Amino acid sequence: MGASTSTEATPRQRHRPGTARAALAYPAFRTLFIGTALSSVGTWMQNFTLPAYLDSRTGSAGLVGLMVFAQLGPLLLLSIPAGMLADRVNRTRLVIAMQTTMLVFSLVLAGLVATDAPLWTLFAAQLAIGIANTVNAPAFSASIPMLVDRADLPGAISLNSAMINGSRILGPAFAALLAALGVSIAQLFLVNSATFLFLIVPLFFVALPQVAGKSTAKGWRQLRAGVDIVRGRRVLSRVIGTMFMFSLVCLPYVGLFPSVARLNFDLDPEGNGYRLLYIVWGLGAFFGALAVGTWLSRRDTRRLIPFGLLLFAVSLGVFSLLSSLVLALPVAFALGFVYFMTATALASVMQRNLADNERAMAMPLWFMAFGGTVPVGNLIGGPIMDAVGARWVLGFGAAFALFLAWWANLARLDEDDFLPVDEGGEPFVPVNANRAF
Repeated sequence: MGASTSTEATPRQRHRPGTARAALAYPAFRTLFIGTALSSVGTWMQNFTLPAYLDSRTGSAGLVGLMVFAQLGPLLLLSIPAGMLADRVNRTRLVIAMQTTMLVFSLVLAGLVATDAPLWTLFAAQLAIGIANTVNAPAFSASIPMLVDRADLPGAISLNSAMINGSRILGPAFAALLAALGVSIAQLFLVNSATFLFLIVPLFFVALPQVAGKSTAKGWRQLRAGVDIVRGRRVLSRVIGTMFMFSLVCLPYVGLFPSVARLNFDLDPEGNGYRLLYIVWGLGAFFGALAVGTWLSRRDTRRLIPFGLLLFAVSLGVFSLLSSLVLALPVAFALGFVYFMTATALASVMQRNLADNERAMAMPLWFMAFGGTVPVGNLIGGPIMDAVGARWVLGFGAAFALFLAWWANLARLDEDDFLPVDEGGEPFVPVNANRAF
């Protein structure tokens, strides 16, 4: 498996740099993007179905939060060692091995659900999947951006975010369709197991780029390499800090969505009303992610972030007060849109201010702040929801997002706080404080 880089297969571009169309012009990126998208549909079938199954079986938001922690908690604890591993081994083989591991444990999970196994066995299987996903994430995420030129990174990141949310829509939609056709929850997990092959097979033909890490430190000191990179570049520390607080305080509703639907809207987590609410929210997230690489691609990303957080605060605040499904649907769409527009803008700034040889060391901190912190918020928010209801948890998250909208204004940073041009960064353009985003 010989590694290839974007410079070896740079297409003759006919599209504006930084757009989604420009990113899709790279054959290697396009192949892995399609494979990942198809695989992610199965993943979201399972991610959607398992918490709803657990909430329906136990009626406990706390246990749903614990299940989400089993899935995403390893991102918080193991991302940095996983980034070190990605720098030391063949990334293509590592990703194939981890994708295969997740395939196997999805099969195990299907068997456990089919036999109504004890709850602890479900948590154990989900934890194994979470660990494999954590080991997989830095190697894959550090390599994919190198399949396109740096000028086209925003389009690639926007496409990736849109793909996650597109599969977030299609996964539950397919799950609902298959359930209507008589397919059981266990059988849905079997279908998910098969979809891992959509990414595993292409990786035997398209190798992930392999770039040596920047740090020469050894042993435990290498664990600090990513932290030193982020601390040394203020834009990175501000992005990571924003994503950490956003995930912890504002996003518990994501993992606890079935419990929110049950408590606020009196919806059955396994019913069609809940599926509709979730799909509409996911549809908003899909368009929010896609917008960053399309009609918002000319906008200053630094200003998109505080603007998105402000709109998120308003949307979440309104959503927390509603009890009618009909009224909640358009608000859920808006909430999903601004949520992933903001997250995609943060990810874009993060990637564009990392050199290629820094990604495997620094991106684990992004996974810890984004994916790894959400389940901690779920662990805290779940018992609070059980005690006082979901409205207080969502309302506090909305209020905190107002603070983040002020704190996360990257336009106030100086030129020295961004990646220098001679290391691959963009030319610094001062922001006119009187100009709209």
